[in-house]
Amino acid sequence: MKIRIITIILSLLPIISIAENIKGKVIEKQKTGEVIPLAGASIFWKNTTIGTATNADGVFKLNSTSKSNTLVVQFVGYETKEIAVKQRNKNEIIVEMSPNIALNEIVISKRKLGTVLDRNSPIQSQSITGAELCKAACCNLSESFETNASVDVSYADAATGAKSIKLLGLTGKYIEMMTEKNPNFKGLASVYGMVYVPGPWMESIQVSKGVGSVINGYESITGQINIEYQKPQRSPKFYANIFANSMGMSEANIITSAKLSPKLSTSILAHAQDNDKEIDHNHDHFLDDPMVKQYNFINRWNWDASQFFKVQFGGKFIDEERIGGQKGFNENEANNIDNAYRINIDTRRYEAFAKFGYIFPEDDDKSIALITNFASHEQNSFYGLRNYNAEQKYFYANLLFQSYIGNLKHKYTTGLSFVYDDFKDYLSGDNLGTNRTEKVAGAYIEYTWLPNENITLQTGLRYDTHNIYDNFVTPRIHFRYQFAPKSTMRLAAGSGRRTSNPIAENSFLLASNRSFDISDNLKQEKAWNFGFSLTQYFDLFEKGFTLSADFYRTSFDNQVVTDLDYSVNSVRFYNLDGKSWANNYQVELKFEPIERFNVTTAIRFSDVKADIDNEFKKVPYVNRYKGLINLSYATNFNKWQFDFTTQFNGDMRIPSTQENPSEFQRREESPAYAIMNAQVTKRFRIWELYLGAENIGNYTQENPIISANNPFGEHFDASMIWGPIQERKFYLGVRLTIE
Repeated sequence: MKIRIITIILSLLPIISIAENIKGKVIEKQKTGEVIPLAGASIFWKNTTIGTATNADGVFKLNSTSKSNTLVVQFVGYETKEIAVKQRNKNEIIVEMSPNIALNEIVISKRKLGTVLDRNSPIQSQSITGAELCKAACCNLSESFETNASVDVSYADAATGAKSIKLLGLTGKYIEMMTEKNPNFKGLASVYGMVYVPGPWMESIQVSKGVGSVINGYESITGQINIEYQKPQRSPKFYANIFANSMGMSEANIITSAKLSPKLSTSILAHAQDNDKEIDHNHDHFLDDPMVKQYNFINRWNWDASQFFKVQFGGKFIDEERIGGQKGFNENEANNIDNAYRINIDTRRYEAFAKFGYIFPEDDDKSIALITNFASHEQNSFYGLRNYNAEQKYFYANLLFQSYIGNLKHKYTTGLSFVYDDFKDYLSGDNLGTNRTEKVAGAYIEYTWLPNENITLQTGLRYDTHNIYDNFVTPRIHFRYQFAPKSTMRLAAGSGRRTSNPIAENSFLLASNRSFDISDNLKQEKAWNFGFSLTQYFDLFEKGFTLSADFYRTSFDNQVVTDLDYSVNSVRFYNLDGKSWANNYQVELKFEPIERFNVTTAIRFSDVKADIDNEFKKVPYVNRYKGLINLSYATNFNKWQFDFTTQFNGDMRIPSTQENPSEFQRREESPAYAIMNAQVTKRFRIWELYLGAENIGNYTQENPIISANNPFGEHFDASMIWGPIQERKFYLGVRLTIE
């Protein structure tokens, strides 16, 4: 089978043909003479829909076309420029932009886009910009998808504050989470990693569906989420965000940057969060929201050693204490059944990263880069009378070379990667633990064919040798075809693998009486993902609309099943013996009915089934459907902004509790419900004030904790969560920016 797949992929590599590309850079030259690259500027051929955007260094590359010889360059707050391109050569076009300034230096500009679809990538992906992140509270990454139709985030239990993320109907462990192309939040960080990324720190988030690029590894199965932090060379001199909500949580974020020389810049990102109030609105004697103290710090550097050699490096530190459980815990007494039930999770995490990039002077389409990342994660915790302690050391390195064959219609990236993952954990009471060291060396090649501006074919193949799971091959293919001026289709297929860490990835289930039953010698998970998407741009009533529809299917060969159906007193983990699939359908429509009023609507259906407890049935805790309506209006000059979001959540299957006495039994299918959030933002010259409300309708799951009055008893379970567990809450925040 593998040989047949490889043969098919190689047969798709076309014969080399002649190509011509336009390369350039968009900049602003300040009065001091300093040159600032403009990232995210739009470049397109005049009177066509063929275009692209500049990258983080202000650089763009665009296929030539016979339809036009005039480039249009646009950027918010700058005058639009048109460049006549008369000769097709490899000389870089330098486009110097001028601020669009009226009297008294008032910048008149259009509203920034919130979510941007990548029109040219063969992989279906979208970028969530800073403008979109500011539409909601966005205290951390887990709250960044409230206005996104593709990604679901919800509470995993009613005691710890753990968040569960889903994409294409499957949990977050099948998503490859990355920070600036570094695979991250694995193992011990898989449950709480999203709260380790403060919202104000993020420059943007890239979300792609389906199998990703082989360049980033073999673990992407349902998609990739990549976080771009604020960069030293582009960060404001000083930024502050102060936030508080009605649940007693307050936090502060500070970003400061300094340009030590024209080539060297640095920034510090600091975050502090504090919530020490025991709040119990539903009077079940359990905290509605865990008490959390978190200190988070990054220092990062950017060094442009020369025009061709660039370096980024930095370090990160996280210290968090998370306390949940019953009110009235006495810290001066022993942790036993005579004291209140308490959950305490103490985490320390250290990270260091470095990137080295070199562009060949004789040809800037050839480059070599090294990406490295190291993380050390320690967690000491107890859930009632059970202790769970773990530590993980993770190292990642990726050396890649980018070039082309003959001309720029035939590009390729090839490289070597290495992963070292030392993972240890131990769960008392159940007497279970892991002591595993993974060493994975890999090699890959990815080829991209661009015969014209309408077609992109990307094929990838990687080979990895694993010290535990032997050797394996990962093939992937992506195809983009713009079959009409405003119509684009994409196809994708490929496989992915991952190593399961059952206790760490399901630690929120420890907030229950369930014992953990883990089969010996669990095999590595393997899955195939196939996807189709269609994007259509059209005009109606002289207004522009964007319609996108997609279908993705994930099929597992060897899944690690989390079986909550076998017994109410246990959770079993074993390799799949039978079938498991996830089918996901989504339609999304974006339009602007009037100027500065953006509307996003979406509907998604999920069919996720697997052989669980010798029966082929729906996987629990997956909504059958989800709808989204997001309305956003800004007044002239963006002085006021109003945002409103409604999420419609369909029914889902819930594991049976029929074994329990009648008073501890729960429904086996959740009802459909809607959640409404709103925010108002007032902007001033250098600061802005925002006020919002979440769960406006005050809809909550009734009695979310089973046997809350006897948490040390056999029926206690705080993990059976299908809906909101927090009542309506309000928040207030202030942002200050000094450029």
